[in-house]
Amino acid sequence: MITQLLAYTPPQEQDDTPDWVARIKNLMKEAPTAYSLLIMHRDVIYAVRDPYGNRPLCIGRLIPVSDINDKEKKTSETEGWVVSSESCSFLSIGARYYREILPGEIVEISRHNVRTLDVISRSEGNPVAFCIFEYVYFARPDSMFENQMVYTVRYRCGQQLAIEAPVDADLVSTVPESATPAALGYAGKCGLPYVEVLCKNRYVGRTFIQPNMRLRQLGVAKKFGVLSDNFKGKRIVLIDDSIVRGNTISPIIKLLKESGAKEVHIRVASPPIRYPCFMGINIPTKEELIANKPEFDRLAEYLGANSVVYLSVEGLVSSVQEGIKFKKQKEKKNDIMIQENGNGLECFEKDGHCTACLTGKYPVELEW
Repeated sequence: MITQLLAYTPPQEQDDTPDWVARIKNLMKEAPTAYSLLIMHRDVIYAVRDPYGNRPLCIGRLIPVSDINDKEKKTSETEGWVVSSESCSFLSIGARYYREILPGEIVEISRHNVRTLDVISRSEGNPVAFCIFEYVYFARPDSMFENQMVYTVRYRCGQQLAIEAPVDADLVSTVPESATPAALGYAGKCGLPYVEVLCKNRYVGRTFIQPNMRLRQLGVAKKFGVLSDNFKGKRIVLIDDSIVRGNTISPIIKLLKESGAKEVHIRVASPPIRYPCFMGINIPTKEELIANKPEFDRLAEYLGANSVVYLSVEGLVSSVQEGIKFKKQKEKKNDIMIQENGNGLECFEKDGHCTACLTGKYPVELEW
């Protein structure tokens, strides 16, 4: 669809070559959806983020090989530019994080230069809608979004969860690995020891994004081993980052109890997912989500846990936005934060996060 729209009634330059900026603007006008694009043309690359900023996109700067291992040295020499959805990829190729691409920004990248061609505003004054689940689940913990590290946000979510849902227990653990920062935050806040109870087979992919039930269940069976010596006869608070369909957590609870856990209390470092995502994630229907099933009213019993409590929507949003507000801002206009960081302008909006899968409030109006 995106390729077709880029080619649809294509504007041309005076020399009859494609006017890519005009084509991209046309795409943004006709397709109010989520995308991050790289368009290669001759000796330049156009990097594009949709006006809602639903998915991340950032720029890295390739530095001389002699400077790669010197993290303290601030080299001014640039050997090239790279673009990635996540900043965590830069170090492995000898690049350093430069800046995020703004929602609606069209950036032209050549061998020696990065310049903004335009920043396209959203229709009808709609706010930025960066997917809040990037912080919860999708991103690697060492990635940077909105000038804060994903790990730090997850840690704060765990702290907030401890405030909202304390429980009498002997230890805190996690469903590895994306929930580990939240588990450490929970443990630190409530004063309980953090202990590993599961070991993960790193060669099995993520389960909830598998396309059918059989593949998801097989993934769970292969994914975890039990460290029973660490928890026999003890009450466990098990932190998970999310429960989407409930296919992963129930077998884990059963496994822990069969291996000697006295109690297993589930604490989820994100709110219940109640609505499908129409921005590119494989959650097509409400009916497949555990939060919409009749069993949700007795979820602890259904999963085999002693208790189950989710982080509130307000708790998640505040944990995310706390780090954005903490940054020193040089200018504030309306509810838009603008910061000059030496690499260009960065703009973060108050309430600029998509929570549609949690609240049903989508960035754009849907036609059913």
